[in-house]
Parts: sequence; structure tokens; C-alpha cells
Amino acid sequence: MAFSNSSSYTTGMDGSERSEEVCLKFPPKVSSPGLAALIDNNKGEILLNFSGPRLHLQMVITFVLTQTIHSLLKYLGLPMFISQILAGIILGPMVFKEHSLVTISEDSIAVLGTVASLGYVFFLFLSGVKMDVSMAYKSGRKAACIGVLTVVVPLIFCLITVKTLHAEDEMFKNKTFFLAATYSATSFPVIHCLLSELKILNSELGRLGLSAALIGDIVSLVLMNISQWVKLWLAEGITVVLVDFGQAIGFVLVVVFVLRPLVKWIVRRTTEAGQIKDVFFYCVILAFMMSPRITELFSIFVLFGPFILGLAVPDGPPLGSALVEKLDPVISGLFLPLFASTCGMRIDLSYLKNSNPYARDQAIAAVVTLIVKFGVSLVLPLICKMPTRDSLALAFILITKGIVEMGSYSFMNDTRIISEDIFAFMSIVIILVASIVPILVKSLYDPSRKYVSYQKRSIMHSKLDEELRMIGCIHVPGNVNSIINILNATCTTRESPITLNVLHLIKLSGRATPLFIAHQKHRKTLSNKSYSENVVLAFNQFERDNWEAVTVNVFTAVSPPNLMYEDICNLAMDQLTSFIILPFHRRWYIDGSIESEDQTVRSLNCSILERAPCSVGILVEGRRHLKRFNSRVTSDSPSYSIAVIFLGGKDDREALALAKRISHDKSVSLTVIHLRAANSLGAILAETDRMLDDEMLRDIKESVYMSYVEEQINNGPETSTFLRSIVDDHQLIIVGRRYNSEDPQTLGLREWSEFQEIGIIGDLLSSADFGGNYSLLIVQQQQQRTT
Repeated sequence: MAFSNSSSYTTGMDGSERSEEVCLKFPPKVSSPGLAALIDNNKGEILLNFSGPRLHLQMVITFVLTQTIHSLLKYLGLPMFISQILAGIILGPMVFKEHSLVTISEDSIAVLGTVASLGYVFFLFLSGVKMDVSMAYKSGRKAACIGVLTVVVPLIFCLITVKTLHAEDEMFKNKTFFLAATYSATSFPVIHCLLSELKILNSELGRLGLSAALIGDIVSLVLMNISQWVKLWLAEGITVVLVDFGQAIGFVLVVVFVLRPLVKWIVRRTTEAGQIKDVFFYCVILAFMMSPRITELFSIFVLFGPFILGLAVPDGPPLGSALVEKLDPVISGLFLPLFASTCGMRIDLSYLKNSNPYARDQAIAAVVTLIVKFGVSLVLPLICKMPTRDSLALAFILITKGIVEMGSYSFMNDTRIISEDIFAFMSIVIILVASIVPILVKSLYDPSRKYVSYQKRSIMHSKLDEELRMIGCIHVPGNVNSIINILNATCTTRESPITLNVLHLIKLSGRATPLFIAHQKHRKTLSNKSYSENVVLAFNQFERDNWEAVTVNVFTAVSPPNLMYEDICNLAMDQLTSFIILPFHRRWYIDGSIESEDQTVRSLNCSILERAPCSVGILVEGRRHLKRFNSRVTSDSPSYSIAVIFLGGKDDREALALAKRISHDKSVSLTVIHLRAANSLGAILAETDRMLDDEMLRDIKESVYMSYVEEQINNGPETSTFLRSIVDDHQLIIVGRRYNSEDPQTLGLREWSEFQEIGIIGDLLSSADFGGNYSLLIVQQQQQRTT
């Protein structure tokens, strides 16, 4: 067996020299002969001498310890990143010294570090894929000022601090300027992860934070490269700098004018189904694997290569989404957590005991930079008239630290750009900031605060002759006809006009920043990605068919499914909406079998019902679809039958308010069916509700536009029997949600309810037992939230 001994001298940033000796065995032992063979052999071989089983054991122990720590720390609001770092510290040499599982041998360190570093490089590549650089010049003046000044101003204060503490320090030769740029840098991937974890990615504050972070990240990268070029100029002359600068520009030109057009050509060859061919996918992965070596040829920092290559890939579908969907689960779930733990394994606080003056000066400068960055991030939003709590939250967001900073300092420590004591101190700063920021931001910023409404926005509080403002949500193409048909069947008349804001909701995939697009009329605003093209065309035709009765505006929101409620509620607030129509998460074929079922849509509907600043309706499309017709066409006999089931309460009154608007359409036959409790137990309604119910019913009984039917009901089974007998006589049935409300008329039915979000009666009418040959609209009146 051969041995390779290498001895080298490395120089830290303080100018001190350190010698190291590394011993590796060749050939390396990878796969073990098996546990039985190891037990029987007489050579003294153990399982941990083989890199394969040892790596598996290290990964298992790391993940088990990480999950154990996080199961305790999650109750304090600490992110998973902190648990991963702490697991690394516990398994590293700081706790176990030479008996650590990681430091068994140099070979052990090399294998585990290589696998973990591969995960970090993949993470940088995917961060580039998700990033849309064009957002930098679309972000607006406020985001641009915040992004630039929160990097430049702290950098200046950092340099002043270092110069004050050490007047003889040479800014560029000792890479003080480079370190100052890393202290003041803003990391877009880290801020994106924080906002996603806090579920404020597409809130107003989240969008501003992302835009400022994108600009700040670009400025930081430019400043770091400038510091390297200036250092090279001072050390080797302007000629070498020009060559280095020319190579960097050449690399960027190759990416922009060769790689990106090539990737766009791949996208254009994608089939209509949107599936990228496997050969194209593998070509991109091959280019990624070659990128570190290519960046070395162009004299560029090795970690910039994968990131810049990721920028060459168009974000979003089809290629960007395919890369993220296939790679992100294994990278974010396996390799990146392992990398965070290996960063923790590098931390050894014992170096702080004997730190030199240079390291102490850098530590003070880093703290000053962090404080100044927080101050600038706070003052700028306040100048822009942002609320104090929101400004504080934004300031904490922009100073956050995470996996990118930890990875950068680990890489600099491995290559001896920084010493162990500086690395130990910066690790403490990263851990403290990453622990505190999520807790403070969560306590300072609650995006649902703005949905607290003291203004009544419901159909009941809208006048009949006034314009009714509505939002119709679209998830899949089938929702388009459902929304159009329900509106054709209800209130599209000149006497009761509506403004319909159509919101096409698309899952955010393959990109980091959410999108909100307003499609303007008589103007081509559709992007090359053709977001919502068919939706726009369909609703423009619907507006022409109902001229002067309907005004349509179409919007597209590209955001994470668990945050889509933000887009809907924000649009409802901005447009002063009174009613939101949501499609039900389940659709049926005409034979009664389930066509599709989307639990993310169901979760979204529940979130909207809880947070909406106005009334909400959930539309359950029947197996026999509603017939489309023009409501302005008059006829001697009604051609459409609608029923309203009334039991009592504010949601049922909201359903009656919608019925009043529908009743003025002569082509509609509308029947109000009042299910009254036959016994005295019906008195469980509050006196106020009873008075309001009686007043609404009095108007209904006196109306000449609708029929009123009253039925005495003893219990839930009688309600079920009665409804089964009348549902096939109507094409649309409107009911109130009546959540958490059980009366004698529904007694015994709650236990059989499958979907709580549509209420007891709604769930009963949508069940397969009733045939489903009608559409169903479940209405909830605006929830008055006061806190």
C-alpha cells in the first residue's frame, strides 16, 4: 500500500505562516467485503476503514441528531438551519476532539466534505436558475435605493472602523476590502429562504425585500470582484488585471450570447405538453458539472461558475421548472443539510482564546457593519413613509445570515483566506443572527393585519342598482367555463352591473420571485410564456357578450400554492371587492366518477374563508354543466331554475341578498325554500339574527320576482329526504355555509360531513348520493375581524 505525504505552508490574511501535513492512503478503500467477512478476517480491518459504509453512517447520525435537536428548538421558533449547524458542532472536533466520527482520518474528512460541497454547488446553481435578473431594473426606485445603500454604506463604515483600529492596515493587500464586502453583502438566496419559511414571500414586505435583496446581491458580487482586481493590480500590475478582467468579461459574454440562446433554443423545441426531453436535461446537468473547471480557465472564483450558469437558464417553465422540481428535493432535503452540518463541524471556538489583534479588529468591524446595515435598512423605509413595524421587519430581513454566508466563510477558511479565529467569530455572528431574525420578523409583521376590516363589504350591504365588485379565481381551464356559466345564470344585467376581476392562479415553479401581472385591454401585454392567454381571450369574449352589464379585468398571479391567498386578499382589498368566487377542489365526470381532486386548492379555499376581507362563495360544478345563455334575452317563460335553501343566520342572509340581485332577471325562475324547525328547539338562534332573518324573509315574501316555499322540518334525516326530492328541479342551488352552526334541521348530519369548508348543507348537496346534476354555490358572509 502506498502513502502520499504532503507538506505545505499557507499564509493567512494576517500574514502569518502555518505548516500542515496531510497523509492519505492509496488505493482508497471504498466498498467493504461485508460484515460477515470483516468478522472472520484476521487483518484487523473494521467497517469504518471503508469510505462507503463510513459515509452512510456519518449521514445517518448527522440527520438523526439534526432532527432530534430541531424537535426541541422548533418550539422556540428557530429554523432548521440552526439545528443543522449545532449537529455539526456536536459531531465535530470541538466536542469529541480526535475521537470525532468525522475526524477519524483525513480520508473521512475528504469524502464527507466532497459530498457535502457538491450539494452546496448544486444549491448555487439552482439559486441562479430561480433568479430573474430582469427584476433588478423592474423593481422600482425604492427597492433600488434600499438594495444599493444597504451594501455601500455599511461597507464604508466597515473600512473606516478597520482604519481607525489599525491605521497601518493596507486595505487591499491584506484583503480587508474583500472581507468588508462580505460583511456588508446581501444574499438573495438566504432572504428568499427566510421569506418562504415565514410564508410572507408574496406579501408587500416580502416583494420589497426580494427586490432589494436581488439588487444588493448584484452590488455585493461586483464589489467583491473589484476588490480582487485592485489587489491584483497592486501586487502584479495593471496588465495582469486587464487580462483577468478581460477573461471575466469573456466568460459573461459566452454565457449571454452562446449559452443562453442555446438554452432558449432547447425551450423552443419543447413539446406542447411542456415536457423537456431527457437529452436536453442531461446536457444542462453536464454543463453544470463542467462549470467549476470552466470558471478556473477564465480565472473566475470557482463558486461563481455554477451560479452564473444557472442565470443562463430561463426561470420558470418549462426548463427552469423541470430542473428545480427534479433536483431541489434531493438537494434541499439531503445534500444541503449535510453541507450545513459539515460547516458546523469546522467550528472550533478554542481558537478565540489566542486570537491575534488582526482577527479582533475584523470582529469589531463585522459587528459595526451589521449595526450600520440594520440602521440603513431601517431609516430608508421610514423615509419612504413605511410603518415603523414594517420598517423594523424589513431591516431584520436584510441583515439576515444563512447557508450562503456560512458556506463562503467555510470555503475561505479551507483555502486559508481567513484564519480559524476569524471563521469562529463569523460563525457565532451567523448563528446568532439566523436564530434571532425569524423570531423578530414573525412578531413584527403579520400580513393578515391589513385584512382586518371595519368596512362592510358583502352582497347584503351593496345596493341593488350599484355595481357589484367580484373576483373569480381560475386554477385549471375547466374553471373558466364554470365562472362564466355561473355569472350568465345569475346577475349579468344592465340594471345590476358587475365588475369582474379574474385572477388566474399559477403555481410558482422554477423561479424565486412571485409574479403579479395585470393584463390591460386593447394592448398586447402577454409575455412569451403565454401566462393566461386563453383565460384573457375567454373573458374578453364574455365581456363583449354582456356589453354594459359586465366589466372584466384579468390578472395573473404566479406564487407558491400555500401563499396564493395573499394575492387573492390583496386584490380584494385593492379593488374594494364584495364577493369572491372560488372553485371547489373536486370535479366530477358526467358518470359521477371523480375527474380531479387537488388538496392544495382545498387548503387555499380554507385560507380564504378564514382571512378574506369580503364575502366568499365556493362553486361546486355539477355533472350536468350549466347552460350558457345571454341573460339580456327576454322570454315569456323562465328558462332557468335557481333555488336558495334558507335555514337562518348571516350566511343564509347573504345567499338571499344574492338571490335578490338574481331575481330581477326575468329569464330566471328563483325559489326561496325556508326550512323551519317544527319544534321549539328552533329558538337557538340569537334574537338579533332572528329579527334580521324575519326582515329579509318579509321582503322575499312580498317580492313578485321570486317564489317562497316554507317546509317544517324535525331533524337532519327529514332535511336530507326533502332536499333529495327537490334538487333535480333546479340547475343551481345557493346555500349559506353556516360553519359551526347546527340546528334541529341539520341534527345528526354533521357526523357525515366530509368537507367542513362548505358547511353541513353544502356537503350534503355535493355528495354522490344526490346525483349531482346541478351546480352548487356555498356562500359565506364577510367575517368581521377586529384583531
